[in-house]
Amino acid sequence: MDSLISFIIPVLDEEEAIPHFLRAVDLAFAGTGQRLELLFVDDGSTDGTLTLLAGLAAADPRIRVLSFSRNFGKEAALTAGLAHARGDAAVPVDVDLQDPLELVPRFVEQWRLGYDVVYGVRADRRSDNPLKRHSARLFYRFFNLLSDTRLPQDTGDFRLLDRRVVAALAQLPERERFMKGLFAWIGFRAIGLPFERPARVAGRTKWRPWKLWNFALQGVTSFSTVPLRVWTYVGAVIALFAFLYAAFIVLRTLVLGIDLPGYPSLMAVVLFLSGVQILSLGIIGEYLGRLFKEAKQRPLYIIAEEYPPPAVPDAPRLAAGVPQPWT
Repeated sequence: MDSLISFIIPVLDEEEAIPHFLRAVDLAFAGTGQRLELLFVDDGSTDGTLTLLAGLAAADPRIRVLSFSRNFGKEAALTAGLAHARGDAAVPVDVDLQDPLELVPRFVEQWRLGYDVVYGVRADRRSDNPLKRHSARLFYRFFNLLSDTRLPQDTGDFRLLDRRVVAALAQLPERERFMKGLFAWIGFRAIGLPFERPARVAGRTKWRPWKLWNFALQGVTSFSTVPLRVWTYVGAVIALFAFLYAAFIVLRTLVLGIDLPGYPSLMAVVLFLSGVQILSLGIIGEYLGRLFKEAKQRPLYIIAEEYPPPAVPDAPRLAAGVPQPWT
């Protein structure tokens, strides 16, 4: 097999999980003859992750390491990995082995049959807690309801991407990146393979509920303007009810000759409208905040170290920290 498969592996304080991951890679591809590149992207780890990876890169020619100057987030780590991968196909994968590596040879089979994208579908998520399972299911439905870009249900970043798909992703310069949405937006011929999501092999998840909420918010606002447009209809409905209520008060006064003060109901209406206005301003603020970040054109990430050091430094790509087409 002459083709090279690049694994894109974002890591953040994963010193315990890395040895398990490497053993799983060896087991999954034992006897296949498949050429592999293991590209770890250290997203500002504070434990011994980088030291461990540097030593592994010196001993194993398959391993390369990019180390960020600080924590930039998983989406930036995936972007960096895809921009620097050298393979004919790239496979983003989590180091905790919740993405089963034994499925990757099946990805490769489908890729050789002509599919540009082969993604894993989490058919069984019993290893996740009930809150995460139900909130994830709700998010996918909500996202697909609001967005023209359809996300396959229960899919993550675990997938195989053909080289031309990665080249297409490199043409997307946006800073606020929701990779699941970008994977779906670019299209190409795709197929899903179901798998049972196992428990973490070591360490603890870095995704806390508040972080997941912000991530979901970023996904929706990156791929849908419905939350902005909806307030036009909300305002129209409220204005219609206000007009009808005003007409009712006038008619009641003309017919009965009295006008009830209605202080409690007046306060309820005022407070309701105030809440609606503040909520609508908050949603507008979410979009404006993202425009503000895009307008500054800051790099997505800064690479502080690379192991093994490149013979010819890729200065533009390292300095800009933005996706670049494969060469």
